[in-house]
Amino acid sequence: MEVLFGAMIEGAGILFNPETLFITILYMTGGLLLGMFVGALPGLTTLTAMAILLPIVFFLPPIFGIPFLLGIYKGGIYGGSIPAILVSMPGTGAAVATTFDGPALTRKGKGRKALEVALFSSVAGDFTSDIFTIFAIVPIALIALKIGPPELGAVLFLSLIVISATGSGAFVKGLLVMVLGLFIAMIGQDPIGALSRFTFGVFELRSGISLLPMLIGLFALSELLLNIEKKASAYIDAKLKVREGERLTWAEFRSCGRTIMRSTVIGTSIGIIPGVGQVVAAFVGYAAAKNASKHPEKFGKGELEGVAAAEAANNAVNGPTLVPMLTFGIPGDNITAILLGAFIAVGMRPGPQLMAEQGPQVFAILLAMVLANVLFLVVGYLSIPAFARVVRIPKSLLMPLTIMFAFAGVFAVRNNPTDLYVLAFFGGVGYVLRKFHFDVAPLAMAFILGPEIERALSQTLSLSKGDIFGYIMFERPITVVILVLTPVIAWYLWRRSTKLRRESLGMANQEE
Repeated sequence: MEVLFGAMIEGAGILFNPETLFITILYMTGGLLLGMFVGALPGLTTLTAMAILLPIVFFLPPIFGIPFLLGIYKGGIYGGSIPAILVSMPGTGAAVATTFDGPALTRKGKGRKALEVALFSSVAGDFTSDIFTIFAIVPIALIALKIGPPELGAVLFLSLIVISATGSGAFVKGLLVMVLGLFIAMIGQDPIGALSRFTFGVFELRSGISLLPMLIGLFALSELLLNIEKKASAYIDAKLKVREGERLTWAEFRSCGRTIMRSTVIGTSIGIIPGVGQVVAAFVGYAAAKNASKHPEKFGKGELEGVAAAEAANNAVNGPTLVPMLTFGIPGDNITAILLGAFIAVGMRPGPQLMAEQGPQVFAILLAMVLANVLFLVVGYLSIPAFARVVRIPKSLLMPLTIMFAFAGVFAVRNNPTDLYVLAFFGGVGYVLRKFHFDVAPLAMAFILGPEIERALSQTLSLSKGDIFGYIMFERPITVVILVLTPVIAWYLWRRSTKLRRESLGMANQEE
């Protein structure tokens, strides 16, 4: 415990070095602006922006590159609320619940109030959950340090099953995609014996599938291909008089205080559960606010509390999703899969040893994440009028440029033409899977975690000296407990997440 708290103090020293702090602030500010810009564009998601800009991290020290991506993450989730409030078109899935009251407030001439309460609620939820993340990560990291290869392998296997169960598609489809991801992870050299496998005689595959082009293709390129299919007007016709609108008063914000606190707790709790995410948190936070209100009939007709509830909940998810990723190397959703790729790219492999080996760097990044909320408040408040006009940018201009940046970024990292083929291949794979309503997240998670599971299994076989059943049963009973509980936990979370999504869908249909 003392070592981790010492690492926290040392991490603060790294971040608050004047030169480092200044450069970190510049990168985080740039990330926030880019995130808000992309979030304000209906059709482009935060995930797409993070995936396409991921190559930048390869050329930066961790203390600059990771906060840059975290800035995109935070700015993008809030940015999605801008078109949701102004023109009833959520920029991200997390902002769907914001459309229930945001547009009604805009029609009443209170668009500026709605944007400001969304900003302040987002910052409050995000800041509180980030503080929780820093203090929660210490005890969980201590537990992670005490587990051996058998327990780690069992936990990683459990996480894959849970992610498949709580994904956006059917459980069986999630399992099929997970198996596909495990197979792709085995292409190349065996991590233990360095023997080639599943290369099919292709020399370029001997080193395996590169993580960066796979992630960008699977998440970003497939999303862009799906968006190209959707017909959209060249410009959104809207009279956005945001600059001249009424400002939010302190009394109005204070009246939303209890709702923001409730939604923050809801979002933080949901953020810890792998595979659930911001969309569900926003709907649950909104439903809780409506049920607790003395005037529930006002919700859906232009209620500031409705906007505050949704935005505080979806932003409170951001921090807690990093806890399992950093301590066990388990990405809880698509965005943390991108962040995991970023950590690996800069030489910081998330897992039980990360906090022990590179604790100061990790805490410096986490403290930067908290600092980003202060920048978020300032940058967001000053740029609301500018980003309110972003919704008018034509989609026909953005899509080709975004695809071009995706290919250019992938090639710039290694100057390897093979990476472009990998990008295009996984873009096609992601597109086909999503067209047939498969969730691509289990594939990415299995690809990332597969080598770690294989390594843990190999070490367990070595430790057991040929009697793996007896070794696990009598010397590693915790492993047995995890393996026995795996189907039970997966079944419960599948039922729970399915129920939450049905309630969210029912609420969306009612509001429409």
